[in-house]
Amino acid sequence: MGHNEESDIRVCVPDRIVKTACELCPWGCGMEVHIKNGELEKVTGNREHPLNEGFLCPKGHAVRDIVYSKERITHPMKRENGEWRRITWDEALDICAEKLHSIKDTHGPRSLAVAIGMPVLLGGNTTVSFLRRFCDIYGTPNCFSVESICFRCRIAANILTIGKFPAADIPSAKTIMVWGNNPHASSPPTGKRIDRAVRKGARLIVVDPRKTAAANKADIHLQIRPGTDGALALGMLNVIINEEIYDRDFVTNWTVGFDELRKGVAGYDPKSVEKITWIPAESIQRAARLFATDGPSCIVQGTNSLDQHVNGLQNSRALAILFAITGNLDRVGGMVTTSRVHISPIRIPEKMEGKPLGVDKFPLFYEIWGRSFGEGQGMELADTILSGNPYPIIGLIIAASNPVVTWPNSDKMKKAIESLEFSAVMDMRMTPTARLCNLFLPAATFLERTELCDYYGTLHAVPFITLRQKILQAGEAKSDVEFWFELGKRMGYGEFFPWNSVEEALDYALSSTPLTVEKLKEHSGGLPYGERRIGYYKEKGFPTPSGKVELFSKTLEELGHDPIPCHRESPESPMTNEDMARDYPLILTTGARSVEFLHSEYRDIPRLRKKRPEATAQIHPDTAGSFSIQDGEEIILENKRGSITIKANVTEDILPGVVSVPHGWEDSNINLMTDNTSADPITGFPLLKSLLCRIRKKGNP
Repeated sequence: MGHNEESDIRVCVPDRIVKTACELCPWGCGMEVHIKNGELEKVTGNREHPLNEGFLCPKGHAVRDIVYSKERITHPMKRENGEWRRITWDEALDICAEKLHSIKDTHGPRSLAVAIGMPVLLGGNTTVSFLRRFCDIYGTPNCFSVESICFRCRIAANILTIGKFPAADIPSAKTIMVWGNNPHASSPPTGKRIDRAVRKGARLIVVDPRKTAAANKADIHLQIRPGTDGALALGMLNVIINEEIYDRDFVTNWTVGFDELRKGVAGYDPKSVEKITWIPAESIQRAARLFATDGPSCIVQGTNSLDQHVNGLQNSRALAILFAITGNLDRVGGMVTTSRVHISPIRIPEKMEGKPLGVDKFPLFYEIWGRSFGEGQGMELADTILSGNPYPIIGLIIAASNPVVTWPNSDKMKKAIESLEFSAVMDMRMTPTARLCNLFLPAATFLERTELCDYYGTLHAVPFITLRQKILQAGEAKSDVEFWFELGKRMGYGEFFPWNSVEEALDYALSSTPLTVEKLKEHSGGLPYGERRIGYYKEKGFPTPSGKVELFSKTLEELGHDPIPCHRESPESPMTNEDMARDYPLILTTGARSVEFLHSEYRDIPRLRKKRPEATAQIHPDTAGSFSIQDGEEIILENKRGSITIKANVTEDILPGVVSVPHGWEDSNINLMTDNTSADPITGFPLLKSLLCRIRKKGNP
């Protein structure tokens, strides 16, 4: 298949230390790349970077292994009669252009879809916008991303409530609530910030069915039944409101709907919530009182742990209301926003033909109060491909995504891709998804492209910007922006892509700011940009229709949704689906992170795979004993949709009756047991965190 050889990679800069931002996970840690004797010698952490202060996780330390991996493919290939043949970029671009023209002429531009994964999103706002510019010009609205199942739900919930998306100001907080988050595995810089704050005296509350590293240090660990986070938040609000320990001045002057909220949470007294969540009532009361009275307080919420439920958006609404009525918005040590880089317009949405799939069912996933997210709901994609309704999707370009493993209902996604007339994937290795496609397009790593890393303020409350510079060239690998520019010009759209280089295009994007590519190169480790907005609402109000925090949402009410958050049980809950629970008595929660990997990435890197060689199902000794299962034993995990073989990790670090399984493993693919059916009626997110399952010994009927 022509995998990468080390000699295929050349250095593009003189010997020196190049400062950049890592892109192997969402956080963008500062990194120093050491070039010596014309080779990539090693990488180290940048001690001057405000996020990681020199720390790198195992993925960061494995950058050289990832760049030089023998599994990398650094030239285009075409699949013919089940075999892959090397081709040139000219051939690849000609095939893409011919197929896309044919699709548009025969079926219209909507019949092409584009699916983008994490590495594209982490390329920053400009990278995504340039890709979307191509889609706009071509005319297809059908661009989808991982945000169809991750993070967008939480963003939408916060916008509907407070008009913006805040981040936790951990270093200055007196009380930190880590909710559905295992930061020491998923975001080590965040974990280190929490540890430092705790050492300085901050109080820590952790909400998680597992005893994570943070939970082991917590003052209060609320070990929750998966799928009941909303009930817990409403129970805490019940205590805070009834005991009048909310911020009365803020509630009076800066919220709407407090009376309705009071009525809405009245039924969620701690004893009632204990029955729902399995958390003792006194622990709920203690947590509520601590969060409300020992501030400033902040919430470090999991990336998608509260989203992938039947009431995902309402879960995040409840948390936003919790930190709002306790006076922890726009407050040092609370939840804060930062000003950000406003790039020049890149998108041309008026050229799109119609709206993307899913907008009719889930309008708030696409747009809130005229603020467009601009994507379709990807959970509609496989069904549309297979059914042809509401119109045919016959072409798909996948960039930096492996949906056959990482999206729910793997079997359906596989069948959908196999049924397409044309499919191309841009990636670094031959993934299970790539094997199904017609074309393989070699993608550059973050050391092999130039792009902006501009999301620190959104994720970390750190107003900062970094330029990732091109340091290496791996064979014929291209950056995503280069590919879409070249494809656009090949298709006759040259007037819409007038830039001669990526750097020239970035300068256009930055033209509305005082920044330039050259200035960012001068500050190669990044530089502060903008400011944290403390007390900002006192001057500007909140960017909601009322100008205040909307505890009661008229927008949701007008669309037929609950205007005040309420708890709704999972359709597979043991509390409400007793028949299913008899056959499948255990609660399955999926998608736990490990520090070595991100989604399905990096399992081909020996130094990382050695640390975590296989997937395991985490179960409590009481649960294991009920099924006569030993630690390390292979088991069958199954539900009504499918089954997988996986090793048991028997540990007291999880709630009895719960099974926790990571995703991203091809051999133990948990998405053979999940469904792409939209569960959350507001966002269309699927149900991945609170399913029912059973376990048995391998070989037992």
